[in-house]
Amino acid sequence: MADKKKLRLKYKKLRESLSEDSIEEMSLQIANQTLRLPIWDKTYYHIFLPISAKKEVNTEYVLHILQGKDKSIVVSKADFSTGEMKHFLLQENTVLKTSEYGILEPVSGIEISPEILDVVFVPLVAYDQNGNRVGYGKGFYDRFLAKCNPNTLFVGLSYFEAESRIFFEAADIPLHFCITPKNLMDFKNNHLSL
Repeated sequence: MADKKKLRLKYKKLRESLSEDSIEEMSLQIANQTLRLPIWDKTYYHIFLPISAKKEVNTEYVLHILQGKDKSIVVSKADFSTGEMKHFLLQENTVLKTSEYGILEPVSGIEISPEILDVVFVPLVAYDQNGNRVGYGKGFYDRFLAKCNPNTLFVGLSYFEAESRIFFEAADIPLHFCITPKNLMDFKNNHLSL
């Protein structure tokens, strides 16, 4: 069973080796894979805005799909002093600013409660075949996902395939799906769809 510290190092190195072109290509493939998910009848979709310095999946392509389908899109603002996130409706007039941590965030706007979110696209460093994820270790997303309603669907986005098993803790919240450039994993129904 892989421990989180080793996995963070392993995937940090793997990400660092990716070129800008391959990041864009894989991010586009991931966005196209999202169209195969059984989620498009929902209303409120939370999406993370990528930290480019950490070479996260570029969610701009998923954002375009959501906008094209006229969905309500929600983005977050992290408060590192409390370890919590606030969530705001992304509108045409929403002002986004890069924080001191390199995260593009809304300056202000209409705050949205996690309980009304239908789908959350979740950033991750690694994940396993049971849907357990490893983040950066600050717990922002675990605290946030715990506040969502029991029917909210959590969708991980990753360049890489699943580890077999990850050591997880009681506070860790598993994913329902994870999308890679080539695959869609459905952890609720325990299958891999190519």
